[in-house]
Amino acid sequence: MTRQLFFLFGPRGTGKTTWLRSVLPDALVVDLLKPEEYRRLSARPERLRERVLGVPPGGDVVIDGVQRVPELLNVVHALIESGRGHRFVLTGSSARKLRRGGVNLLAGRAVMRSMHPFMAGEMGGRFDLDAGLETGTVPTVVSSQDPPSTLAAYAALYLEQEVRAEGLARDVGSFSRFLEAAAFSHAVTLNVSGLARECETSRSTVAGYLELLEDLLLSFRLPVFTRRAKRRLIAHPRFFYFDCGVFRSLRPAGPFDRPSEIDGPALEGLVAQHLTAWLAYSASDAKLHYWRTRGGSEVDFVLYGTPGLWAFDVMNADRVRPADLRGLTAFGDEHPEARRILLHRGEHRLVRRGILCLPVEPFLKGLNPERGLEDAVG
Repeated sequence: MTRQLFFLFGPRGTGKTTWLRSVLPDALVVDLLKPEEYRRLSARPERLRERVLGVPPGGDVVIDGVQRVPELLNVVHALIESGRGHRFVLTGSSARKLRRGGVNLLAGRAVMRSMHPFMAGEMGGRFDLDAGLETGTVPTVVSSQDPPSTLAAYAALYLEQEVRAEGLARDVGSFSRFLEAAAFSHAVTLNVSGLARECETSRSTVAGYLELLEDLLLSFRLPVFTRRAKRRLIAHPRFFYFDCGVFRSLRPAGPFDRPSEIDGPALEGLVAQHLTAWLAYSASDAKLHYWRTRGGSEVDFVLYGTPGLWAFDVMNADRVRPADLRGLTAFGDEHPEARRILLHRGEHRLVRRGILCLPVEPFLKGLNPERGLEDAVG
């Protein structure tokens, strides 16, 4: 953190506050999640100036939950212009209000970073694939004494509370039904019209809910990889909740559900959140996509940028069959320069049809933002 302004975004519970306390132990912390602090500064944002001027020149100032009072950005801007050299770290779990509240005033001055659920490598020996697929890797869940109960509370209470706090959804009941219905779209091609029918509401309402989830950093969509396309491709993106544990907690399960209907999307989601975090923390210019032709050939993840062209398929099985290689084979026919990886639940490294087949757990543990993908695949 070398610039005077640093934005750190991420859903609640991903460890933003804990990390900042460890790296900036002497900073002035303004916690807008505290009701009294929120009331004081929302009534008179200029009170922040009085607090900051009490910090020695060059000192650090952390404003936690800045999206709750976006008017503070104007005060921060003025304090930076005053030349006292203070360094500001602004955290938030929503970028929506900030966009409306003047982030453009600070364009060019700010470093934007995001915080994600734990990567397997961060957890070291504590990471267990089966446990990760059940409860995810959100730090507040992983560190609790009862992860399943904490996850249930996170999904059922936090998500709705965040929406209420931001005043972003008038009908919380309708939004809760949407969260459940959207869980059936996790790790699949998104059909907004179909999701609207499932929720018994309009397409525009569901489109707004999807934007809301992304604004709250609780989901993301992957576009189709279209460079040098020779085949007709699907146009719709794939949808993912930001954490596979949150997906499982929102996805209803009944006696007619096969385990594969939940376990497969959970595994794809776990890989997606790892690749997304790796890209964010490594500050790579690469982008994450997926690939699917109208003929049905599909590759779960395509990473394209300075690290090269990488294609990953994920299968929730311990045995690699010829049919499992069809998507990567078709992608290789169109993009022969691509590195193609099949991640599976088995124990052995294999090479079939020029495709490297890897056990998924050691791959996830080997993903390190300070190293390239070559180190993860070995």
